[in-house]
Amino acid sequence: MQQLAQRATTLTPSLTLAIDAKAKKMQADGIDVCGFGAGEPDFDTPQHIKDAAAKALADGFTKYTPSSGIPELRAAIAEKLKNDNGLDYKPSQIIVNCGAKHSCYNAILATCQAGDEVIIPAPYWLSYPEMVKLADATPVIVQTSEANGFKITPDEFHEAMTPATKLIIINSPGNPTGSVYAREELQALSEVALEEEILILSDEVYEKITYDNTQHVSFASLGNEVYDLTMTVNGFSKTYAMTGWRLGYIAAPEPIAAAIDSIQSHSTSNPTSFAQKGALAGLKGDQSFIDDMVKAFAERRAYMYDKLTSIPGVTCVKPMGAFYMLPNISSFGLNSTNFCTKLLEQQKVAAVPGVAFGADACMRLSYACSMENIQKGLDRVAAFCTSLKA
Repeated sequence: MQQLAQRATTLTPSLTLAIDAKAKKMQADGIDVCGFGAGEPDFDTPQHIKDAAAKALADGFTKYTPSSGIPELRAAIAEKLKNDNGLDYKPSQIIVNCGAKHSCYNAILATCQAGDEVIIPAPYWLSYPEMVKLADATPVIVQTSEANGFKITPDEFHEAMTPATKLIIINSPGNPTGSVYAREELQALSEVALEEEILILSDEVYEKITYDNTQHVSFASLGNEVYDLTMTVNGFSKTYAMTGWRLGYIAAPEPIAAAIDSIQSHSTSNPTSFAQKGALAGLKGDQSFIDDMVKAFAERRAYMYDKLTSIPGVTCVKPMGAFYMLPNISSFGLNSTNFCTKLLEQQKVAAVPGVAFGADACMRLSYACSMENIQKGLDRVAAFCTSLKA
């Protein structure tokens, strides 16, 4: 029998997708499951975006495009980055990918190789370490503190550095924590990165989803030297409820952007043609949809936080962005996998074990779902926790 490549055997399947699939199967079987697994807005893609894609289809815009994306979309992204983030990128520095996940993967492939180390603060989005391993590099996990809002400090960054350190990944607003780095926090981290010219992968896909007047700051906006080290990742999935459209983008220094374009040309070729027309309409069109969506998320966040922190034995960092909470359930004497398995079996609530994110003391709950689901599901979580304490 033909053997698999070692890189394929070291990967861990996505627990978020597995939990979501299991919950959906149970629901299809007629079981009343409250699902908190998927990081997917429960809003429909705005109509003007769908209309633009439909028109592109009707007009026959169904052929190959440049591997880096259509010129008008890259120009619109450059304009967006300038206006929203204070970032001055030329369209040639922007590569449109098949989702922000693809953007991150391509960036790591283009910059990391065997012998390189990549610093990843934990809790982390579960795909980061796997992407690093696929590039034959080594993920270096840095455990952050709940007391510090799950954000890496300059001292922790410095202590994790070795001569092999090539890259650090910063996700703000973050999945699964909802943490948002303030400007001064990013500035302090940038000073450490500049000491050894360590590259920065700044995943900003949740930038528009923040609360309580929290300001998102783009890492690359902190100065010319930082800009030259930073790869800025963003996309359309979260902001425009376009998860299934699979469109993201990366803005990077010219040599890195060119390398990413080359990698993409030999792997996926171009992003879907007509989806790019939809994305262009998203950037150019009415943005009020975003405010309406974030307002709904804010209401759900407030309810979920109050409910979770009222349960004896549960603690939780209040998220300032994204649409996740990471309650600490370690007081119940179960690891996160056992806790979530029993929660699903006994109360029909689907949550993601925190071990998937490097946080085995926690579970992740998404509030990108209906308030009805949240209310009913959290009542069940409370009942389950009470039974464990009995």
